Amino acid sequence: MCSSERTPAMPVRRLLSPLALLTSVVLALTACGGTQSAAPGSPTGGTTLKWGWTLPTTWDPVTSSAGNDVNVLSLVYSAITRLDDKGEATPGLATGWKYAEDGKSVAFTLRPGLTFSDGSPLDATAVRKSLLRGRDQKDSLIASQLRNVEDVEVVSPTEFEVVLEQADYQIPALLAGKTGMVVNPKAFEADAKGVSTKPAGSGPFTLNRLVPGSHANLVRNPSYYDAANIHLDAFEVKAVTEPATVVAGLQSGQYDVAQLPPEQIEAARAAGLQIDLIPSLTVRVLDVNNKIAPFDDPKVTEALKYAVDRKALLETSNFGVGEVNVQPFPKGHLGYNPELENLYPHDPAKARRLLAEAGHPNGIDVPLTTGAPQGLPEQVQEQLKEAGIRTTIKLIAPAQHTQLVYVQHNVALAPDGFVGRESPLQALSVVYGPEGLMNPGRNTPEALLEKFEEIRTTPLDDPGYAGALQEAVAIGVKELPNVWLFSTPRIFARNPKVSPLPTGPAVQRFDGVRITNP
Repeated sequence: MCSSERTPAMPVRRLLSPLALLTSVVLALTACGGTQSAAPGSPTGGTTLKWGWTLPTTWDPVTSSAGNDVNVLSLVYSAITRLDDKGEATPGLATGWKYAEDGKSVAFTLRPGLTFSDGSPLDATAVRKSLLRGRDQKDSLIASQLRNVEDVEVVSPTEFEVVLEQADYQIPALLAGKTGMVVNPKAFEADAKGVSTKPAGSGPFTLNRLVPGSHANLVRNPSYYDAANIHLDAFEVKAVTEPATVVAGLQSGQYDVAQLPPEQIEAARAAGLQIDLIPSLTVRVLDVNNKIAPFDDPKVTEALKYAVDRKALLETSNFGVGEVNVQPFPKGHLGYNPELENLYPHDPAKARRLLAEAGHPNGIDVPLTTGAPQGLPEQVQEQLKEAGIRTTIKLIAPAQHTQLVYVQHNVALAPDGFVGRESPLQALSVVYGPEGLMNPGRNTPEALLEKFEEIRTTPLDDPGYAGALQEAVAIGVKELPNVWLFSTPRIFARNPKVSPLPTGPAVQRFDGVRITNP
């Protein structure tokens, strides 16, 4: 991990309490060996780690449309800051930062001698161009997060100042994710669209070969600022197309580490694999578009919240791995509001009464759009039926989900997962903001917008900061249609030759990971 010291004046605040919710489960059993051969383009005889995960929607952080993309993008890009296990902003490309007294600017200091993977200098000028591209490019999906940035002023090759239109103390955390990933201007100035398949960053690895929909081969970047903590010569991200075959894939050597469906945990243990349960910011949710009838009636969306049996969904669809949750932050997060815990108990009778009050005494018929017809969607369908909400499962290709739900806004009801964001305000903006990807109805109460402003302008060490976050959560949960279900950890099975994976709520990293001989 980053060893630079934090600037004393840096305004940081714990976002997560000690993450003891879920611990790493390690079984010292035998299994098939890790990979000791190199991927194409890697040093001969070096170690290659094969990761069963998902390929990103794009290799350009500016146009990335899925929260999960950040995990793979972090392999090829470095961000200005990073989050530690407690969710605090810590040094990344920048060694420290300091706010002006009025909170309307924040000065960052970069590590000296930084370069992109192609050898181009990664200096304050490059950072400026990258941030302003994220703010100004027409198809940018991070533009709303940078709207408050008036300019980025270059002070010296290693110093820059983010000038804000109004005070915003969320900036250091915001710049720990896709918003703060620095893209090489040499690449996007020559071919901005080309970055989608040819990432140009300064992360621990560089993309060597890409087979869309299948896998990506990466090689170690010797110029990465923390290269001494990267012990793998090559990395292969392999798309998991059949989750049911993950254990077999790990046994055969197809993967060294892979995302594991919860129902396969016991099978993985029996196969001698090691299991890591890593606390995350992920919450399962039903996306609801309240611009589409009958969900344009608040009583109907409220009925949905009482119709689902969250505990039963957690036990059956996620095999009990996780926690029931009715809000966008998991327990332990600074924004988690404990007063909301029992807000929407399973009560199908109350749901039917609410439907009747909305003019639907005989219930309603609605489509349930999903890319995965089995599991959670089927269980949700049965639960809603008991409350008088009759659904027809409409199957779409998983790749269409983002386009239909978040871009075209023509899906009324869809199961989904929210993977959280580095900045709490950014997370709230995504799910409740007027331009939020997960707010397809684009309805944001004025009281919530006012609370957003309070969060933005409150220093993170102010005693009122946590309260403002939790009040915003309460408004969003009660007044907007999202139906939160349960929080989940990241579940990985790994070959015993692979050392334990780093924990971290926002991004899965591989710093310090080794492959060893038995």
